[in-house]
Amino acid sequence: MIDVAGAVAVEAIEPGSRDAGVAAHYGDPMREQRVLATDVGLVDRSHRSVLAVPGVERASWLHSLTTQHLAGLRAGQGTELLVLSPHGHVEHHAMVAEDGDTTWLDTEPGSGSDLLAFLSKMRFLTRVEPRDATAEWAVLSLVGPRAVDALGLPLKDPEVLPVPGPKFAAGSVPSTSSSLYAVAALPSGGLARRGRLGVDLIVPRDAVADVVASLGVPLAGLWAYEAIRVAALVPRAGLETDHRTIPADVDLIGPAVHLDKGCYRGQETVARVHNLGRPPRRLVLLHLDGVATDQPPVAGTPVTTEDGRAVGFIGTAVRHFELGMVALAVVKRNVPDDAVLRAGESVAAIDRA
Repeated sequence: MIDVAGAVAVEAIEPGSRDAGVAAHYGDPMREQRVLATDVGLVDRSHRSVLAVPGVERASWLHSLTTQHLAGLRAGQGTELLVLSPHGHVEHHAMVAEDGDTTWLDTEPGSGSDLLAFLSKMRFLTRVEPRDATAEWAVLSLVGPRAVDALGLPLKDPEVLPVPGPKFAAGSVPSTSSSLYAVAALPSGGLARRGRLGVDLIVPRDAVADVVASLGVPLAGLWAYEAIRVAALVPRAGLETDHRTIPADVDLIGPAVHLDKGCYRGQETVARVHNLGRPPRRLVLLHLDGVATDQPPVAGTPVTTEDGRAVGFIGTAVRHFELGMVALAVVKRNVPDDAVLRAGESVAAIDRA
């Protein structure tokens, strides 16, 4: 909704940003964050790529190509999935929603064409017709503790799919779940999918203004959304991942990888790390001191020790309305929680909460 009065486009502040095309904020980013953290706000994420996958064999086909157990996916269900390289590195992360006729995938801005190219190459004689639907459909997100109430649809709490074996969360007791999210049809067309930060809406692009008006909740920009995401330690492909990232590095085993399935590209790496239990890196929240500079470090900034040794990289750095300047970073697993680190000009400390 960059045509709304007061909207400041991402590209006006961050030229060349992958998030061009949506609003960074509507005049008060900190207030918008507080709304998302304590109540509910609507975020325009219509720059995300949307793929439609119709066809009678879509569930089993996607099951065979991705990390998620999709063979039994039914209408009214959603989840997350990854496409891995042959060596088990993360290539794509997508959110999933099933409506009974089509499986909908939404993924990072600009990455839909690459994901579609991979899927199309793997069709063979399978009865599926994947296509890019980004021009027709847009993603909006209701974020906050009142997201479901604001929508007014019976979206139950996310269910879980049993998974034998651990989720390798840094420093924690392993859990055994793979996310399954509730999905419901919207009265005006499209779908609502509950997720980790609220409720995502996949709506006809020409109906976005009507959907916004009908919901009647405050608008919040992408800066506010990203701050909430960082505080919740939710990684984003292409920011908290690089060419070497495996799912266990960034806590994607639980949400996006089902360990009770096999025969997909990259499975050997997932199984090896599962059996050894020691992924080489981990996702952490860094507190940045903000003394030398009040500018958050850019994505890819090296994280170093006091003696200058590189131990990781910054993914997303933000100004949080309560936490101050913080960042998601991926660091070597052997970096102690009490290590004094640097990220650009800032001194950094790992959050130990």
